[in-house]
Amino acid sequence: MADLTERDVTSRVPNLVDEKLKTLSRREPLAVRPGTSLGDCLALIRETGIADSVFVTDEAGHLRGVLTERDIFGKLIGTQADLGQPVESMMVEHPFTLNIEEPISHAIELMQTGRYRNVPIVDDDACLVGVVRPVDVLSFLAEAFPEELLNLPPRPHQQMVAPEGA
Repeated sequence: MADLTERDVTSRVPNLVDEKLKTLSRREPLAVRPGTSLGDCLALIRETGIADSVFVTDEAGHLRGVLTERDIFGKLIGTQADLGQPVESMMVEHPFTLNIEEPISHAIELMQTGRYRNVPIVDDDACLVGVVRPVDVLSFLAEAFPEELLNLPPRPHQQMVAPEGA
């Protein structure tokens, strides 16, 4: 294996982040219809165990809003909130979205500047087609350097005195 230099990484990463979002493995969004109760949204999150945000879509799949983990912890947990209220009473309407044809760099920028952990991805008809999380971007980037990443020591600048293992 050739040593991977910082220059090698920085020369390859710009091309990778210019790839379109459609090349990423996206997560299936946890979607509900308007009128779903807050209690049902929380139960759905618990049952599926795959999401921390609930996306509200209409019958055609257009994104209408999102109930985020921050909303849940900040406004619901430890309060006497009525969990029978519809999700619309607490959701963020018209959340930032990215089109599936936009570059990955736009998702990275939105995650950094807006502190978003779940970026909804829509198609040209504004229908929700997936959710991108930071781990999805990191996995994509890591796949570009499989040999280099798999062979890194726990601390990249660490020099092993003796090989481990048998």
